Amino acid sequence: MNRISIYKRKDGRYEGRVFIKKDENGKRKYKSFYGGSKNEVMAKYNDSFTSINSNQYTITDLTIKELSLEWLSVMSAHIKESTAANYKMKLNKHIIAAFGEMKCCDLKSKHLYSFIDRSLKSGLSSRYISDIIVIIKSIYKYAQREYNIKNVTEGMIMPKKEKAEVRLLSETEQQKLKKYLKENLDRTSLGIVLSLYMGLRIGELCALQWEDIDMKKRILTVNKTIQRVQSPIENKKTRLIITEPKSERSKREIPIPDNIIKMLKQFIGDRDDYVISENKKPIEPRTLQYRFAKILKNVNLPSVHFHSLRHLFATRAVALGFDIKTLSELLGHSSVELTLNRYVHSSFERKRSCMELMKWSA
Repeated sequence: MNRISIYKRKDGRYEGRVFIKKDENGKRKYKSFYGGSKNEVMAKYNDSFTSINSNQYTITDLTIKELSLEWLSVMSAHIKESTAANYKMKLNKHIIAAFGEMKCCDLKSKHLYSFIDRSLKSGLSSRYISDIIVIIKSIYKYAQREYNIKNVTEGMIMPKKEKAEVRLLSETEQQKLKKYLKENLDRTSLGIVLSLYMGLRIGELCALQWEDIDMKKRILTVNKTIQRVQSPIENKKTRLIITEPKSERSKREIPIPDNIIKMLKQFIGDRDDYVISENKKPIEPRTLQYRFAKILKNVNLPSVHFHSLRHLFATRAVALGFDIKTLSELLGHSSVELTLNRYVHSSFERKRSCMELMKWSA
C-alpha cells in the first residue's frame, strides 16, 4: 500500500490522499478517502485494499475468541506468568468481549478504529488502549504466520499516548511525611523510606528479604518482585506470586546510604525473613499501599499512589546532581529516555530557581 497523507479540510471533514500512478502526460494521480476523523479515513483506506490479492489469504471459520485463546496458549510457554495473566485479563475484558464471536477473517480496520474511539470515550487511557491494540497485532501476526490469515492490523495508527501526570508531594508535604516516619518508625515506615530514598518499586519492596541486603558491603540487591495475578485455578480468582523483576535491567545492585543502613539495623532478621513483613511470609503490595494511604490520611497529606515515592526519588536525584545514566541504572530502567520522560519531574520552585540564573546584564 502507498503512504497516505491525511489533513483536515475547511468543511471540517478529514481527507486522505494516496498517490496511485502517473498518467501518460506524467501527471500524478491520487485517490481520496473522506471521513469525520483521521481514524475513519485510515479505516476506509485500509479496507479499500482488502480485496487486492485476497486470493493469497486463507478464509476460515475460526473466531477471534478461538484464535486469541490459541495464541495465548502458545505465548504462555515463552513469557512470565505475570505477563500471561495480564494478557489473559485484557483478552477476556476487552478483546473477546468486543470481537470474540466474530470470525477472524471478518475483522476490518474500521472495527478496530471504532473500538479505539469507544474505549477513549469510556475513559480508558490511550496508553492502556495501545497495550490492547499491541496484543491484537501480535494475535494477527500469529494468525498470518500459522494460518495465512490476512493481518488487518498492518499500517494501523496507534492512539497517541498522553504523558500521565503524577501527583507528587511538595517539599513541605515531604517534610511532614519524613517527620512522621522518623517519629513512628516501623516496618511499614521502613518500606516507605526505602522507596523514597532508594527508588524501589512496591513489588520489589514486598519481595525483599534480608539475604538480599549485604550490611558489610552496604549493597541492596533487587532480584525478585511480588504481585497478585489471575489464577488458572477456577475456584480461586487471583493468587500471589514471587517472580523475577519487571525486566533484566530491573535486576540490580543499589549502594545503601549510611543513614539507611542505621535504620535497617534496627529491624534486621533471619536471612529468609521478608524485610517488610518481619517473617517468612511476605505482605502483598496492595496491603502496603493501604498502609501508606492510612499514614497520609493521619498526617493530613493529599492522597498519592505509593509509586509516586519512586518518582520523588528520581526527581530529587536529578536536583542533587545525579547523572541520568547512573539514575537510570539505579531505577532499573531499560533506557535513559524512559527515566527522563516518565520519572523526572520539575517543580515550579525548581523552574523559578533555574530562571533566576538568567541574569540581565547591561
